[in-house]
Amino acid sequence: MSTPPGASLPNHDGRLAALDALRFVAASSVLAFHYFFRGSSAPGFLDVGYPEVAGMAMYGYLGVNLFFMISGFVIAWSAEGRGAVTFALLRFARIYPAFAVCMSLTCLVAFTAADPRVPVSAAQWLANLFIFSPAAGQPFVDGVYWSIVLELIFYGWMTLGIATGLIKSRLLILVAGWMLISAINEFVLNSSALRVLLITEYSGWFAVGILMHRLRTVGSSFYAFVLLFAAMLLATATSFRGQEWMVEHYGVALEDTELIAAVLALFAIFIATVRFGGAVRSTPLLLAIGGLTYPLYLLHQNIGYITLNCLSPLLGRWTASLVVVIAMVALAYLVFRWIELPARRWLACKLRARPVIPDGSSDNATGNQAVSA
Repeated sequence: MSTPPGASLPNHDGRLAALDALRFVAASSVLAFHYFFRGSSAPGFLDVGYPEVAGMAMYGYLGVNLFFMISGFVIAWSAEGRGAVTFALLRFARIYPAFAVCMSLTCLVAFTAADPRVPVSAAQWLANLFIFSPAAGQPFVDGVYWSIVLELIFYGWMTLGIATGLIKSRLLILVAGWMLISAINEFVLNSSALRVLLITEYSGWFAVGILMHRLRTVGSSFYAFVLLFAAMLLATATSFRGQEWMVEHYGVALEDTELIAAVLALFAIFIATVRFGGAVRSTPLLLAIGGLTYPLYLLHQNIGYITLNCLSPLLGRWTASLVVVIAMVALAYLVFRWIELPARRWLACKLRARPVIPDGSSDNATGNQAVSA
Protein backbone atom coordinates (compact mmCIF):
# COMPACT_ATOMS: atom_id res chain seq x y z
CA MET A 1 0.00 0.00 0.00
CA SER A 2 2.77 2.42 0.85
CA THR A 3 5.22 4.43 -1.19
CA PRO A 4 8.77 4.68 0.18
CA PRO A 5 9.25 7.68 2.46
CA GLY A 6 10.06 10.80 0.52
CA ALA A 7 8.74 9.45 -2.77
CA SER A 8 6.42 11.69 -4.73
CA LEU A 9 2.96 10.77 -5.85
CA PRO A 10 2.91 9.25 -9.35
CA ASN A 11 2.48 10.85 -12.76
CA HIS A 12 4.68 13.36 -14.51
CA ASP A 13 2.51 16.33 -13.54
CA GLY A 14 2.30 15.59 -9.83
CA ARG A 15 -1.32 14.41 -9.88
CA LEU A 16 -2.95 11.18 -8.88
CA ALA A 17 -5.03 11.29 -12.03
CA ALA A 18 -7.43 8.52 -11.02
CA LEU A 19 -8.81 10.85 -8.34
CA ASP A 20 -10.09 13.14 -11.10
CA ALA A 21 -12.25 10.31 -12.39
CA LEU A 22 -13.35 9.45 -8.85
CA ARG A 23 -14.39 13.07 -8.25
CA PHE A 24 -16.60 12.87 -11.32
CA VAL A 25 -18.14 9.62 -10.06
CA ALA A 26 -18.97 11.36 -6.77
CA ALA A 27 -20.49 14.40 -8.49
CA SER A 28 -22.49 12.21 -10.89
CA SER A 29 -23.84 10.19 -7.96
CA VAL A 30 -25.10 13.32 -6.22
CA LEU A 31 -26.61 14.60 -9.48
CA ALA A 32 -28.43 11.29 -9.99
CA PHE A 33 -29.76 11.43 -6.42
CA HIS A 34 -31.15 14.94 -6.92
CA TYR A 35 -32.64 14.42 -10.40
CA PHE A 36 -33.92 10.87 -10.20
CA PHE A 37 -34.82 10.49 -6.53
CA ARG A 38 -35.07 13.73 -4.55
CA GLY A 39 -36.62 15.89 -7.27
CA SER A 40 -39.92 14.04 -7.32
CA SER A 41 -39.94 13.22 -3.59
CA ALA A 42 -41.26 15.50 -0.86
CA PRO A 43 -41.40 18.47 -1.20
CA GLY A 44 -41.43 17.74 -4.95
CA PHE A 45 -39.09 20.05 -6.83
CA LEU A 46 -39.80 18.31 -10.14
CA ASP A 47 -43.10 18.02 -12.00
CA VAL A 48 -42.03 14.61 -13.31
CA GLY A 49 -40.60 11.55 -11.62
CA TYR A 50 -38.27 8.68 -12.49
CA PRO A 51 -39.59 5.75 -10.45
CA GLU A 52 -37.80 3.26 -12.72
CA VAL A 53 -34.39 4.31 -11.37
CA ALA A 54 -35.30 6.01 -8.07
CA GLY A 55 -34.25 3.00 -6.00
CA MET A 56 -30.75 3.02 -7.46
CA ALA A 57 -30.49 6.83 -7.48
CA MET A 58 -31.24 6.85 -3.74
CA TYR A 59 -27.67 5.64 -3.12
CA GLY A 60 -26.35 8.81 -4.74
CA TYR A 61 -26.35 10.95 -1.60
CA LEU A 62 -23.33 8.95 -0.45
CA GLY A 63 -21.38 10.70 -3.18
CA VAL A 64 -20.90 13.53 -0.68
CA ASN A 65 -19.23 11.09 1.72
CA LEU A 66 -16.93 10.03 -1.10
CA PHE A 67 -16.10 13.69 -1.72
CA PHE A 68 -15.10 14.05 1.93
CA MET A 69 -12.73 11.08 1.71
CA ILE A 70 -11.14 12.50 -1.42
CA SER A 71 -10.88 15.88 0.28
CA GLY A 72 -9.08 14.39 3.27
CA PHE A 73 -6.49 12.84 0.95
CA VAL A 74 -6.04 15.86 -1.32
CA ILE A 75 -5.91 18.44 1.48
CA ALA A 76 -3.33 16.40 3.39
CA TRP A 77 -1.31 16.31 0.18
CA SER A 78 -1.85 20.01 -0.49
CA ALA A 79 -0.60 20.88 3.01
CA GLU A 80 2.79 19.26 2.41
CA GLY A 81 5.63 21.74 2.28
CA ARG A 82 3.39 24.79 2.39
CA GLY A 83 2.99 27.55 4.90
CA ALA A 84 -0.40 28.34 6.39
CA VAL A 85 -0.86 31.52 4.33
CA THR A 86 -0.10 29.80 1.03
CA PHE A 87 -2.35 26.87 1.88
CA ALA A 88 -5.24 29.14 2.86
CA LEU A 89 -4.89 31.31 -0.25
CA LEU A 90 -4.83 28.30 -2.55
CA ARG A 91 -7.92 26.89 -0.88
CA PHE A 92 -9.64 30.26 -1.31
CA ALA A 93 -8.77 30.32 -5.02
CA ARG A 94 -10.01 26.76 -5.37
CA ILE A 95 -13.35 27.39 -3.67
CA TYR A 96 -14.50 30.99 -3.85
CA PRO A 97 -14.40 32.27 -7.48
CA ALA A 98 -16.37 29.30 -8.81
CA PHE A 99 -18.72 29.45 -5.84
CA ALA A 100 -19.51 33.16 -6.33
CA VAL A 101 -20.16 32.70 -10.05
CA CYS A 102 -22.22 29.50 -9.72
CA MET A 103 -24.26 30.88 -6.84
CA SER A 104 -24.98 34.07 -8.81
CA LEU A 105 -25.97 32.07 -11.89
CA THR A 106 -28.33 29.98 -9.76
CA CYS A 107 -29.87 33.15 -8.33
CA LEU A 108 -30.34 34.61 -11.81
CA VAL A 109 -32.01 31.48 -13.18
CA ALA A 110 -34.25 31.10 -10.11
CA PHE A 111 -35.23 34.77 -10.15
CA THR A 112 -36.09 34.59 -13.85
CA ALA A 113 -38.10 31.39 -13.45
CA ALA A 114 -39.95 32.71 -10.37
CA ASP A 115 -40.69 29.16 -9.21
CA PRO A 116 -41.95 29.33 -5.61
CA ARG A 117 -40.21 26.02 -4.88
CA VAL A 118 -36.79 27.68 -5.35
CA PRO A 119 -37.25 31.24 -4.05
CA VAL A 120 -34.39 33.76 -4.05
CA SER A 121 -33.97 37.37 -2.99
CA ALA A 122 -31.33 40.09 -3.16
CA ALA A 123 -30.67 39.73 0.57
CA GLN A 124 -30.24 35.98 0.15
CA TRP A 125 -27.78 36.48 -2.73
CA LEU A 126 -25.75 38.99 -0.70
CA ALA A 127 -25.60 36.71 2.35
CA ASN A 128 -24.58 33.75 0.20
CA LEU A 129 -21.60 35.70 -1.13
CA PHE A 130 -20.11 35.05 2.32
CA ILE A 131 -20.96 31.31 1.96
CA PHE A 132 -21.96 30.99 5.65
CA SER A 133 -25.37 32.52 4.86
CA PRO A 134 -27.36 30.79 7.66
CA ALA A 135 -25.23 32.74 10.15
CA ALA A 136 -26.72 35.90 8.59
CA GLY A 137 -30.25 34.54 8.86
CA GLN A 138 -30.56 33.68 5.16
CA PRO A 139 -30.94 30.18 3.65
CA PHE A 140 -28.52 28.80 1.11
CA VAL A 141 -29.35 29.70 -2.48
CA ASP A 142 -28.90 25.99 -3.21
CA GLY A 143 -29.07 23.27 -0.58
CA VAL A 144 -25.83 21.63 -1.72
CA TYR A 145 -23.83 24.45 -0.15
CA TRP A 146 -24.02 22.84 3.28
CA SER A 147 -21.13 20.55 2.37
CA ILE A 148 -19.04 23.51 1.16
CA VAL A 149 -19.38 25.02 4.63
CA LEU A 150 -18.04 21.80 6.17
CA GLU A 151 -15.17 21.78 3.69
CA LEU A 152 -14.25 25.33 4.66
CA ILE A 153 -14.32 24.45 8.35
CA PHE A 154 -12.02 21.52 7.59
CA TYR A 155 -9.68 23.85 5.67
CA GLY A 156 -9.68 26.23 8.62
CA TRP A 157 -8.58 23.52 11.05
CA MET A 158 -5.92 22.34 8.60
CA THR A 159 -4.62 25.91 8.25
CA LEU A 160 -4.35 26.16 12.04
CA GLY A 161 -2.57 22.80 12.14
CA ILE A 162 -0.06 23.95 9.54
CA ALA A 163 0.52 27.27 11.32
CA THR A 164 1.24 25.52 14.63
CA GLY A 165 3.36 22.79 13.05
CA LEU A 166 1.10 20.07 14.46
CA ILE A 167 0.10 18.72 11.05
CA LYS A 168 3.73 17.93 10.36
CA SER A 169 4.76 16.68 13.79
CA ARG A 170 1.59 15.27 15.41
CA LEU A 171 -0.75 14.36 12.57
CA LEU A 172 -1.73 10.92 13.79
CA ILE A 173 -2.36 12.18 17.33
CA LEU A 174 -4.56 14.97 15.94
CA VAL A 175 -6.56 12.53 13.84
CA ALA A 176 -6.97 10.14 16.77
CA GLY A 177 -8.15 12.95 19.05
CA TRP A 178 -10.56 14.27 16.41
CA MET A 179 -12.12 10.85 15.95
CA LEU A 180 -12.42 10.29 19.71
CA ILE A 181 -14.18 13.62 20.23
CA SER A 182 -16.40 12.88 17.23
CA ALA A 183 -17.44 9.49 18.57
CA ILE A 184 -18.24 10.96 21.98
CA ASN A 185 -20.30 13.72 20.43
CA GLU A 186 -22.16 11.55 17.93
CA PHE A 187 -23.05 8.76 20.35
CA VAL A 188 -23.16 10.48 23.75
CA LEU A 189 -23.35 14.29 23.72
CA ASN A 190 -25.24 15.00 20.48
CA SER A 191 -24.12 18.63 20.50
CA SER A 192 -25.20 20.43 17.31
CA ALA A 193 -22.48 23.05 17.83
CA LEU A 194 -19.73 20.42 18.00
CA ARG A 195 -21.27 18.61 15.05
CA VAL A 196 -20.69 21.72 12.93
CA LEU A 197 -17.52 23.12 14.48
CA LEU A 198 -15.63 19.81 14.52
CA ILE A 199 -17.51 18.12 11.64
CA THR A 200 -18.08 15.18 13.96
CA GLU A 201 -20.66 13.44 11.75
CA TYR A 202 -18.21 13.22 8.85
CA SER A 203 -14.82 13.23 10.57
CA GLY A 204 -14.36 9.51 9.89
CA TRP A 205 -14.61 10.11 6.15
CA PHE A 206 -12.07 12.93 6.16
CA ALA A 207 -9.82 10.84 8.40
CA VAL A 208 -9.83 7.88 5.98
CA GLY A 209 -8.52 10.21 3.27
CA ILE A 210 -5.89 11.77 5.52
CA LEU A 211 -4.65 8.39 6.71
CA MET A 212 -4.50 6.92 3.21
CA HIS A 213 -2.30 9.84 2.22
CA ARG A 214 -0.12 9.22 5.27
CA LEU A 215 0.27 5.53 4.46
CA ARG A 216 1.05 6.26 0.84
CA THR A 217 3.69 8.93 1.39
CA VAL A 218 5.28 8.12 4.77
CA GLY A 219 4.97 4.35 4.71
CA SER A 220 3.18 1.62 6.62
CA SER A 221 2.91 1.75 10.38
CA PHE A 222 0.86 -0.24 12.85
CA TYR A 223 -0.58 2.90 14.44
CA ALA A 224 -1.67 4.35 11.08
CA PHE A 225 -3.38 1.09 10.09
CA VAL A 226 -5.21 0.92 13.43
CA LEU A 227 -6.37 4.51 12.99
CA LEU A 228 -7.49 3.78 9.43
CA PHE A 229 -9.59 0.87 10.65
CA ALA A 230 -11.03 3.05 13.43
CA ALA A 231 -11.82 5.80 10.92
CA MET A 232 -13.71 3.36 8.72
CA LEU A 233 -15.67 2.09 11.72
CA LEU A 234 -16.54 5.65 12.74
CA ALA A 235 -17.55 6.61 9.20
CA THR A 236 -19.75 3.53 8.93
CA ALA A 237 -21.41 4.16 12.29
CA THR A 238 -22.13 7.82 11.63
CA SER A 239 -23.57 6.97 8.21
CA PHE A 240 -26.71 5.84 9.99
CA ARG A 241 -27.44 9.47 10.81
CA GLY A 242 -27.89 9.99 7.07
CA GLN A 243 -30.26 7.06 7.07
CA GLU A 244 -32.33 8.76 9.78
CA TRP A 245 -32.31 12.00 7.79
CA MET A 246 -33.58 10.19 4.70
CA VAL A 247 -36.49 8.66 6.60
CA GLU A 248 -37.36 12.02 8.14
CA HIS A 249 -37.38 13.89 4.82
CA TYR A 250 -38.43 11.27 2.28
CA GLY A 251 -40.04 8.50 4.31
CA VAL A 252 -37.64 5.93 2.89
CA ALA A 253 -33.98 5.02 3.28
CA LEU A 254 -31.47 2.31 2.50
CA GLU A 255 -31.83 -0.80 4.64
CA ASP A 256 -29.08 -1.40 7.18
CA THR A 257 -27.41 -4.09 5.10
CA GLU A 258 -27.66 -1.96 1.93
CA LEU A 259 -26.11 1.02 3.69
CA ILE A 260 -23.25 -0.98 5.16
CA ALA A 261 -22.57 -2.63 1.79
CA ALA A 262 -22.56 0.77 0.04
CA VAL A 263 -20.20 2.27 2.61
CA LEU A 264 -17.81 -0.66 2.36
CA ALA A 265 -17.90 -0.35 -1.43
CA LEU A 266 -16.93 3.33 -1.15
CA PHE A 267 -13.97 2.42 1.06
CA ALA A 268 -12.87 -0.27 -1.38
CA ILE A 269 -13.17 2.01 -4.41
CA PHE A 270 -11.29 4.84 -2.73
CA ILE A 271 -8.48 2.64 -1.36
CA ALA A 272 -8.09 0.92 -4.73
CA THR A 273 -7.91 4.31 -6.45
CA VAL A 274 -5.18 5.51 -4.11
CA ARG A 275 -3.30 2.20 -4.18
CA PHE A 276 -3.44 1.49 -7.91
CA GLY A 277 -4.39 4.85 -9.40
CA GLY A 278 -0.78 5.68 -10.17
CA ALA A 279 -1.08 3.50 -13.26
CA VAL A 280 -3.58 5.98 -14.72
CA ARG A 281 -1.87 8.67 -16.78
CA SER A 282 -3.07 12.22 -16.55
CA THR A 283 -4.70 13.38 -19.79
CA PRO A 284 -6.43 16.62 -20.83
CA LEU A 285 -9.76 14.78 -20.64
CA LEU A 286 -9.15 13.60 -17.07
CA LEU A 287 -7.99 17.08 -16.09
CA ALA A 288 -11.20 18.55 -17.49
CA ILE A 289 -13.36 15.90 -15.84
CA GLY A 290 -11.71 16.45 -12.48
CA GLY A 291 -11.85 20.22 -12.84
CA LEU A 292 -15.51 20.51 -13.75
CA THR A 293 -16.79 18.40 -10.87
CA TYR A 294 -16.81 21.26 -8.35
CA PRO A 295 -18.82 23.71 -10.48
CA LEU A 296 -21.05 20.82 -11.57
CA TYR A 297 -21.78 20.11 -7.92
CA LEU A 298 -22.60 23.77 -7.31
CA LEU A 299 -24.75 24.29 -10.41
CA HIS A 300 -26.69 21.13 -11.03
CA GLN A 301 -29.48 21.07 -8.45
CA ASN A 302 -31.77 24.11 -8.60
CA ILE A 303 -30.88 25.11 -12.15
CA GLY A 304 -31.44 21.50 -13.15
CA TYR A 305 -34.85 21.35 -11.46
CA ILE A 306 -36.01 24.54 -13.14
CA THR A 307 -34.75 23.46 -16.56
CA LEU A 308 -36.21 19.96 -16.28
CA ASN A 309 -39.60 21.42 -15.42
CA CYS A 310 -39.43 23.63 -18.52
CA LEU A 311 -38.20 20.98 -20.95
CA SER A 312 -40.05 17.85 -19.82
CA PRO A 313 -43.44 18.86 -21.35
CA LEU A 314 -41.69 19.62 -24.64
CA LEU A 315 -39.18 16.77 -24.93
CA GLY A 316 -40.40 14.11 -22.54
CA ARG A 317 -38.84 13.41 -19.16
CA TRP A 318 -35.99 11.16 -20.31
CA THR A 319 -34.86 13.29 -23.23
CA ALA A 320 -35.15 16.37 -21.04
CA SER A 321 -33.00 14.77 -18.36
CA LEU A 322 -30.33 13.88 -20.93
CA VAL A 323 -30.32 17.43 -22.31
CA VAL A 324 -30.10 18.92 -18.81
CA VAL A 325 -27.24 16.64 -17.75
CA ILE A 326 -25.25 17.51 -20.87
CA ALA A 327 -25.99 21.21 -20.40
CA MET A 328 -24.93 21.13 -16.76
CA VAL A 329 -21.67 19.40 -17.59
CA ALA A 330 -20.97 21.90 -20.37
CA LEU A 331 -21.77 24.88 -18.15
CA ALA A 332 -19.62 23.46 -15.37
CA TYR A 333 -16.72 23.08 -17.76
CA LEU A 334 -17.06 26.70 -18.87
CA VAL A 335 -16.95 27.88 -15.26
CA PHE A 336 -13.89 25.72 -14.62
CA ARG A 337 -12.13 26.79 -17.82
CA TRP A 338 -12.83 30.52 -17.70
CA ILE A 339 -13.33 31.31 -14.00
CA GLU A 340 -11.79 28.79 -11.63
CA LEU A 341 -8.69 27.78 -13.55
CA PRO A 342 -7.55 31.35 -14.42
CA ALA A 343 -8.04 32.41 -10.79
CA ARG A 344 -5.95 29.51 -9.51
CA ARG A 345 -3.22 30.04 -12.09
CA TRP A 346 -3.06 33.74 -11.34
CA LEU A 347 -2.67 33.06 -7.63
CA ALA A 348 -0.09 30.33 -8.23
CA CYS A 349 1.98 32.79 -10.28
CA LYS A 350 1.77 35.37 -7.51
CA LEU A 351 2.80 32.82 -4.91
CA ARG A 352 5.78 31.67 -6.98
CA ALA A 353 7.00 35.25 -6.94
CA ARG A 354 6.93 35.45 -3.15
CA PRO A 355 10.30 35.53 -1.35
CA VAL A 356 11.52 32.78 0.91
CA ILE A 357 10.13 33.21 4.42
CA PRO A 358 12.57 34.01 7.28
CA ASP A 359 13.01 30.49 8.65
CA GLY A 360 14.58 29.46 5.37
CA SER A 361 11.75 27.27 4.13
CA SER A 362 9.83 28.22 1.04
CA ASP A 363 6.21 29.28 1.41
CA ASN A 364 5.75 29.18 -2.36
CA ALA A 365 3.40 27.00 -4.35
CA THR A 366 4.90 25.83 -7.58
CA GLY A 367 4.00 23.95 -10.71
CA ASN A 368 0.93 21.93 -11.44
CA GLN A 369 0.46 20.95 -7.82
CA ALA A 370 -0.46 24.55 -6.99
CA VAL A 371 -3.10 24.54 -9.69
CA SER A 372 -4.39 21.02 -9.19
CA ALA A 373 -4.49 20.52 -5.43
